[in-house]
Amino acid sequence: MANTKSAEKRHRQSLKRRARNVTVRGEVKTAVKSAREALATKGGNPTDALKAASKALNKAASKGVLHKRTASRRISRLAKAASKAARA
Repeated sequence: MANTKSAEKRHRQSLKRRARNVTVRGEVKTAVKSAREALATKGGNPTDALKAASKALNKAASKGVLHKRTASRRISRLAKAASKAARA
């Protein structure tokens, strides 16, 4: 347990941040999963799902939940999968 007032405050802050980060990370996971499912189904138009996933990843990166390069890498992989699916 925290011994000082400042340590107690930092602990409270870390709990709040953790809760926020968990929520944002969950939203990102959901968006990416739906984009991957849209790519997997044939005949569908996955552009909206890809846009939503890209937006969620960029927002998470801007909030500091994900590293900027991590978000960029994931967006790139989704785009690569989309182009591969479009070719097939």
